[in-house]
Amino acid sequence: MNYAEILMRTILSVGLLLLIPRILGKQTLSNMTSNDFVISITLGSLAANLAFNVSLKSTYLVLSIVVITATSFLLSFIALKSRRLRSWISGSPTVLIEEGKIMEANMRKIRYTMDSLDQALRKKDIFNIEEVDYAVLEDNGQVSVLKKEAYQFVTKQDLGLALKPQAFPVELIMDGKLVEDNLKQNGLTREWLEKELDKKQKGKTLADVFYAVKGTQQQLVFDFYEDGLQQPLDRE
Repeated sequence: MNYAEILMRTILSVGLLLLIPRILGKQTLSNMTSNDFVISITLGSLAANLAFNVSLKSTYLVLSIVVITATSFLLSFIALKSRRLRSWISGSPTVLIEEGKIMEANMRKIRYTMDSLDQALRKKDIFNIEEVDYAVLEDNGQVSVLKKEAYQFVTKQDLGLALKPQAFPVELIMDGKLVEDNLKQNGLTREWLEKELDKKQKGKTLADVFYAVKGTQQQLVFDFYEDGLQQPLDRE
């Protein structure tokens, strides 16, 4: 057996699998539809054969992977341009609960059981089905839920509280290493961070910090290597 050939084919296979999601887009991973599911299984099978099945020419397998990737890209493009074809390519949402009533006919049509519905609701922290006004099974298999108004959370706007501006969190230290790019992009310096750390925790230096982030309210949060917990609940 030619181990060098298998090594090279395996590296090529992994490289192609890492490249394909960049071509097809992030939604292939985050919002996988039935079309994406079929494509993923087929690509996985071809990539596995490319890695170790030396009886098949690598060029044939690479060509197949390229063709399937191109086909998937074309289908995604068509779905983007045509609403009529989108439901055929990617599927369409199915209403499971409407105005608090379970749509048994819809559930039978897609072979969706009450056990699956109950499980999906529990994932949304809903244990009483009477709290649900609408529930929709999305193309990617996830269930979206709209609670009845009586069970919805109260917001600051509902209470008339003052709303503070928010910002996207900025990570300043990760795994004990200073994230220089984030500091520069936000007009911050190492010296400024050292001063803020000294204000928060006297005697600590940046070398003691495992993780630091500037939060949504501009607050600084530091996590140190030494947590100071005498008896941690869990120790690996």
